[in-house]
Amino acid sequence: MATDKELIAEINALKKKLEIANNRIKTQKYGITWLDVPEGFEEESENQMPVLTEVKEKAIKTDDEKPTHLLIEGDNYHSLTCLNYTHKNKIDLIYIDPPYNTGSDGFRYKDKRVLDKYPDGTDVPKEHPLRHSYWLSFMSKRLELAFRLLKSDGFIVVSIDDNEVAQLKMLLDEYSNGNTKIIAVKMSEASGLKMGATSRVKNIPKYKEYIIYAKPSGVNNLHFDKIKKTDWDSEYNIFWENFKKEDKELIDTISSQDEVTEKDLVKVDKILKSIKKVSVNSKVNELKIKDKDLNKWLFDNSWRILRTAASSSVKRLADEKRKNTSQTYFSVISLRDKLLYLVKGDYSPSSKSPRVQFIFAEDNLKYHPGDIWYDIKTTGLEAQGGIEFKNGKKPLDLIQRIIKSNTNKNSIVLDFFAGSGTTGEAVLRLNKSDNGKRQFILMTSNEEDIAEKVCYQRIINTFNGYASNDSIPENLKYYKTDFVGVNNILSASDEDKSSLAHKAGYLLSIAENTLEELELSKCFQIFENDKKVTAIYFKEELTEMEIFLDKVQNIKKPIILYLFSWGNRSEFESLFDHLDNITIKTIPQPILEIYKKLAGKRVKIVKTK
Repeated sequence: MATDKELIAEINALKKKLEIANNRIKTQKYGITWLDVPEGFEEESENQMPVLTEVKEKAIKTDDEKPTHLLIEGDNYHSLTCLNYTHKNKIDLIYIDPPYNTGSDGFRYKDKRVLDKYPDGTDVPKEHPLRHSYWLSFMSKRLELAFRLLKSDGFIVVSIDDNEVAQLKMLLDEYSNGNTKIIAVKMSEASGLKMGATSRVKNIPKYKEYIIYAKPSGVNNLHFDKIKKTDWDSEYNIFWENFKKEDKELIDTISSQDEVTEKDLVKVDKILKSIKKVSVNSKVNELKIKDKDLNKWLFDNSWRILRTAASSSVKRLADEKRKNTSQTYFSVISLRDKLLYLVKGDYSPSSKSPRVQFIFAEDNLKYHPGDIWYDIKTTGLEAQGGIEFKNGKKPLDLIQRIIKSNTNKNSIVLDFFAGSGTTGEAVLRLNKSDNGKRQFILMTSNEEDIAEKVCYQRIINTFNGYASNDSIPENLKYYKTDFVGVNNILSASDEDKSSLAHKAGYLLSIAENTLEELELSKCFQIFENDKKVTAIYFKEELTEMEIFLDKVQNIKKPIILYLFSWGNRSEFESLFDHLDNITIKTIPQPILEIYKKLAGKRVKIVKTK
């Protein structure tokens, strides 16, 4: 039997464990709670700053006037940390396809507590008691960094399935102030082995997955191309004779105006005065349209095929105008919105709800995809990208639709679970189709060579036109995550310190999107793009400043200057007073701290007002 002293010790130990557990319980205002499990990167990142090192031999440059895209190899937490130095509030759209945590999708968690036993991470099977906590810990740390990158009207879109959709919805609600929208996406067909298994075990087959839009400014101002209907709607059964294509175009032009005027009505009424209405069936018989050709004929003539609809508001307008016109068909304007309506004016006065409004078939042959997307082809994806990918590829059409929902053709698109690189190819193809200058940033680890042999190769294939010799000549920079830390600074030689400083300098060039390195010395770096130059000076020799000054004053483009000063601040600023094309910027705080350690206590930072 335990002594009182032993019992007290045991109780105190339990209290300590409970205190630790309580400190690790994460509870958010939108109702989601989980046990935060420390992740391995927390130890890797201690007293270190992640940086990016360019792999110069993997750079691809094909067209100076086209965007330069970024592929970053490494743990996406470290990559996102780097982007928080370079791209805070700059990203328009983030799409990710994270692990679904199915228990068999290879999701491994690098639990800090057991890294010594499982250095590659902890398997998370479906029955694991901390299964959801592991996943939420993993996702929340990355989403917190990701949301900081968004512009004020930016948004994140995440693919997911039934295993974590509920948890993800509440997690995204937390970061987007509840501004989320779930969309179901058909992702498989009712055929093959799946249906054979269903027949045996009598289960419910999985056809769909989800995407969740999370937009802190509100889930609005999104663009979606309408989808063409494949079947004709028999409600459209009126054919207009004496009606030309240019007549319909004029009506469309007037209808699209912010405000329709009485003068516009005169133009439309003139067209409608000569209209003769017949049934679609009689026209089909007259033209002897064969059954096999009927659907095509209907769609080809949809601009002059119509239906009628009841509308009490349009009827009130028609009642008034009918008193002053002898036309059978005429137009009216809504009082509040000043919208154009076409009217069938031969309705019975005794009818309470006559079908008074004309509606063109052409205007309703397409529909908004809404919140159930079942029109995207999900088979035959093996050839996409010209690469093999055992974990499955997302359809190009799906990712293109998501990217196009942001209307900015010069947007920055981030994917920090890049996988096979579908997001990269989707951006390239959209740029080609609409002359956009979108830039992608892809992040992926190199487990099983996925960064180099899958993602990178897919981008090369797309540049070269793997599908149909349809090349898309754009540019790419390849980076790897690296670390600058206290230990390697303290033990570094002067040459090593210069190299470490250059690594931080590359972050500044990425921040300014000036990715082409013009010059590299032990004291400064100079980068450019087609519009501007980024210059970084980080050494302590005054003689080197003279060399640097001579370099920058011969540059004609606008210059962003990151400058370190160890003397009088105004003295160093004054050296550039005669150059109108220079703007001095403040070093981001994390990079600044590393430079302080590199240069020692004498360093002073030149800051702008």
